[in-house]
Amino acid sequence: MVGDLMVRVIWMRVALIGLSVAIAAGAFGAHGLENHVEPHRVEVWNTAVRYQAYAMLALLALAVAPVRLSAVGLWALSLGSLIFSGSLYVLVLLDLGVLGAVTPIGGVLMIGGLIGLAWTVQTSDQTV
Repeated sequence: MVGDLMVRVIWMRVALIGLSVAIAAGAFGAHGLENHVEPHRVEVWNTAVRYQAYAMLALLALAVAPVRLSAVGLWALSLGSLIFSGSLYVLVLLDLGVLGAVTPIGGVLMIGGLIGLAWTVQTSDQTV
């Protein structure tokens, strides 16, 4: 279980960096992609940005919550976000439709991580 303040700081950093990447990717999608890829690919890109932001906001909220959390759940959420959004980013940039088969793995990891966190969350004796 994750309860140590330094470990939480690391997870906060992961979340904040992930949010920064999502914002930068969103800006790139809005201003740099529209003339280079088909409109439906821009929609795919925006889906990747949106779900990355959702996952990183959830991770940040969990990292600052005064509860004990499952490290496995945090890793699954983070890795799932990387696989889900990352595969969509690469799919759009390199026009590799085959990566669409990888994307659901990331989605399952994100969902599993969140359910696992919900199942294992415990109150903490320490306030973070």
